Amino acid sequence: MRLTRCQAALAAAITLNLLVLFYVSWLQHQPRNSRARGPRRASAAGPRVTVLVREFEAFDNAVPELVDSFLQQDPAQPLVVAADTLPYPPLALPRIPNVRLALLQPALDRPAAASRPETYVTTEFVALVPDGARAETPGQLERMVEALRVGKARLVAAPVATANPARCLALNVSLREWTARYGAAPAAPRCDALDGDAVVLLRARDLFNLSVPLARPVGTSLFLQTSLRGWAVQLLDLTFAAARQPPLTTAHARWKAEREGRARRAALLRALGIRLVSWEGGRLEWFGCNKETTRCFGTVVGDTPAYLYEERWTPPCCLRALRETARYVVGVLEAAGVRYWLEGGSLLGAARHGDIIPWDYDVDLGIYLEDVGNCEQLRGAEAGSVVDERGFVWEKAVEGDFFRVQYSESNHLHVDLWPFYPRNGVMTKDTWLDHRQDVEFPEHFLQPLVPLPFAGFVAQAPNNYRRFLELKFGPGVIENPQYPNPALLSLTGSG
Repeated sequence: MRLTRCQAALAAAITLNLLVLFYVSWLQHQPRNSRARGPRRASAAGPRVTVLVREFEAFDNAVPELVDSFLQQDPAQPLVVAADTLPYPPLALPRIPNVRLALLQPALDRPAAASRPETYVTTEFVALVPDGARAETPGQLERMVEALRVGKARLVAAPVATANPARCLALNVSLREWTARYGAAPAAPRCDALDGDAVVLLRARDLFNLSVPLARPVGTSLFLQTSLRGWAVQLLDLTFAAARQPPLTTAHARWKAEREGRARRAALLRALGIRLVSWEGGRLEWFGCNKETTRCFGTVVGDTPAYLYEERWTPPCCLRALRETARYVVGVLEAAGVRYWLEGGSLLGAARHGDIIPWDYDVDLGIYLEDVGNCEQLRGAEAGSVVDERGFVWEKAVEGDFFRVQYSESNHLHVDLWPFYPRNGVMTKDTWLDHRQDVEFPEHFLQPLVPLPFAGFVAQAPNNYRRFLELKFGPGVIENPQYPNPALLSLTGSG
């Protein structure tokens, strides 16, 4: 059967119309923010922002009101609600393409990309909006975008009119010291961190280049990471409204949220390697080891603890335990009439810092062997391990003929007591370890002993301790700090 020209033209027209209809239908089913070309923009009218809701409690929240308030301002507003697992009770979210629920915990039946929050964001900017906020004033997100573009800060923020609105803080994070220090911001409204409820806006590429972009609590994790990178946040002169039906209105809900929030924060800080948080006014929060836990590091190999390879120094909780143990042991020895003195690296720390060397992991004291019988705890340790009334453990060390006092039965941070005795005017002992400072020395360094500040108290030290230290370690040892085994790891990074 042959087609006439008219029939062929009619068939071509029908085919073309079908193709046009198919293309229009396909466009209508695409998310609006994927149609425009250009760098992460949702439309040609201007920059678009994804609202990302992460900080909320599944058991009591105002997330549906929050989502609805932004959709009232712009029905096409991209919104992502992120949770580790499927929230229960279920969230009443609108079933529209621009509102998505992102589950961040990997699951066997989902692809890896489904657990990555950046999968759900295609805009240039992200606004982290806390539960309890709502959008009432048009154009607030656009004003924040413009402030970010023209300013020098990498983040901008707008407080939420809750009972806990955001305020500026200074924040210094020292990974080497395992410490975060908060204080008053000297140059508000530019700050290192915020405390309180705020909408925070930043570029999506900045957020998702952080190590843990959406770890909770979001404010704590976000500003620890951004301040470490030197990114400032600018607190803007605009405010988001509070929810009309705010979350956590009952005493039980607030108690539950506070309890779970404290646990999340502690877990986050430990995971990020923060063991001490200090606040303006001197308040301290500890997140490391104590008497009921093991210490923060394992068996030391080659006199070089694992944390030195991570370019960190002794965790502050460990230093606190060592100071406490040293003060206690010295008190016991002094009360019993046992002559002692700071030895080795501990004497070096006292001479250099008035404290334990920041990367040291134990305390060393020398004692007169003939005085051991004066001390009840040392006599008991001769026969076996003794746990005293304060929970300290006194024992003979397995490595040789010396004593060890551990912080507790669980936590083996310790003070070593090295028994010396005089022989022909030279102090010697029966156990020698392969340390360069482990040498005999003239007894006249101990006649007399002299007081020296150490670890928050005053301890006894050899007289002329500079010469004593140079005898043991070499010339210039006080002025030239070095790690305990430079052949394995050097303080300057070589070796």
